[in-house]
Order: sequence, then structure tokens, then C-alpha cells
Amino acid sequence: MDKKKQSVSLLLSRFRGWIQAAATLLTNIHLPNFFKGGIYQGAGKTVCVPGLNCYSCPAASGACPIGSFQSVVGSSKFNFSYYVTGTLILLGVLLGRFVCGFLCPFGWLQELLHKIPSPKLSTRRLKPLRYIKYAVLLIMVVLLPAVIINTSGMGDPFFCKYLCPQGVLEGAIPLSLTNAGIRAALGKLFSWKFCILLAVVVGSVVFYRPFCKWLCPLGAVYALMNHVSLFQMRVDRDTCVSCGACAKACPMDVDITKTPNHAECIRCGKCIKSCPTKAICYQYGFGDKSKTEIKEN
Repeated sequence: MDKKKQSVSLLLSRFRGWIQAAATLLTNIHLPNFFKGGIYQGAGKTVCVPGLNCYSCPAASGACPIGSFQSVVGSSKFNFSYYVTGTLILLGVLLGRFVCGFLCPFGWLQELLHKIPSPKLSTRRLKPLRYIKYAVLLIMVVLLPAVIINTSGMGDPFFCKYLCPQGVLEGAIPLSLTNAGIRAALGKLFSWKFCILLAVVVGSVVFYRPFCKWLCPLGAVYALMNHVSLFQMRVDRDTCVSCGACAKACPMDVDITKTPNHAECIRCGKCIKSCPTKAICYQYGFGDKSKTEIKEN
């Protein structure tokens, strides 16, 4: 194993929390808007941020890629969002689910909630639930906004409107605190979304990243790109002793020695820190795949 790669990998994994905090701040840089009760609507809102972050957040510096995709798909003037789709493909090829592990504000929030002292439950037996997010992507993000339209020819952003808890957390709640008109307009839909947010918050305390694992359509997009992304995991099979420490440490229920670039791997680096022989590291680029996977006996 290249010592330089190993050192960089350990450094990146150790400072991941700080990187997540910095990414969240940059994604929501307009903090004074929380007190003004307004939404930043400058030129930055035409650019998609990498992670799940609500457009309606007062501090948001850019647009959520899922929300942007739905708004274009549901528009009466356009049928397909080439810009947003191209952005997602580019990010997927360059980084894969590194975005989920390092750059997503809502993913970071779930991790912080999981640090709250409480009994923790494993999700290993709940692996089939991970496929729900692909159904959410296909049905709520792509099909429904394009198929179900109103008299004006516009489709609802079904995921943002009916499922995404980030909209309530970052948008509805802070805006309603400073705007009496918004408070008066809150109704059954807000109550429904608030219940979803509450379920995700409680679930995140006992499960590791439940929304990311089971429901997030943005995570589904990056998961589809994980195996071909330039940012990958490398396992040196000459150094690995098959002790199983990495599989036990993985909060996403992945055995990296068998599938280093599994769709569920968010590149969190916990396997890197747990490996006693330093057989695991990050790798960028196509590189040498000859030592990437451990073959089962």
C-alpha cells in the first residue's frame, strides 16, 4: 500500500466532520437571512449544490438538485432538465457517494443526531429497505411531476412537497418563526411533513443515517454512479488479513473487501481507520485495479 495514499486517506477520514461542517456552512452561507425571514435569491440560486439542501432555506446559497430537476420536469415549457441531469452525472462521475459522506448537510445532521446517547439499532437485517430510495427517485422525482399536471400544465414537485423533511427543517420552520403570514398559512401539509421530519430525527438517533439509506433520491443517483466514479476505495489484497474489522466498523452495512465500491458506500473512511494492516485507502482516478477486490476462498 502506498504510504502517501494511506496518510492522505487517514487525514481525510479523521477530519471528515470538519469538512462536513464547512460544506454545510458554504451551502448555507447567507446566515443573516434567518433573522430577516427572507430567502436569498441572487445569482447563486441558479447553481445546484452537491447535497440535499432546501432552496427555501433562508441561508441557502444554491439550489437543491432534486428540487431543480422536479421544477423543470414539471414545467409546461420543458420536458427534461439537461443542466441538472448533467450536473448530477458530473458529480457522480467525479465523486460518487463521497458527496453523501462529506458534502451533504442533511447527512451530517443525521450523523450528529446519531451521536446522542441512546440504544443503537443495527440496520443489517433491513437491507431490502435500501431499494425504496430508487423507487422514490423514479416515481416521486421523475414520473409524477411529468405525468400529473394541473390545468396550467404544471406538475407538482412531489418529493419536495410531500416527503422531503429538509424543506420543513430549513424552510418552513425558520421562515414561519419570523413571518406571521407564513405561520397563518401552515396547514395539514405542514403537519404531515413535520411528522416525517420528527420520524427521521428520532430514527437518526437509533439508526445510522436512515433517510440516506432508505429514502433519499439524491443518494440513489450517486449510488448508481458509485462504481464508475473516479473517487473510489482501494483494498490491497496482499496486505489484507480478512479479519473483518472493516465490515464491523462500516455503518452502511458494506463489506468493503468484497465490494470496495458498493452503491451504499459513502466513503466515510471508518473502514480505513479500523484496518489493523492499513490495507484500505482512498484512490482517485482509474488507477491500478489489480489489488482492488478481495476474492472469497
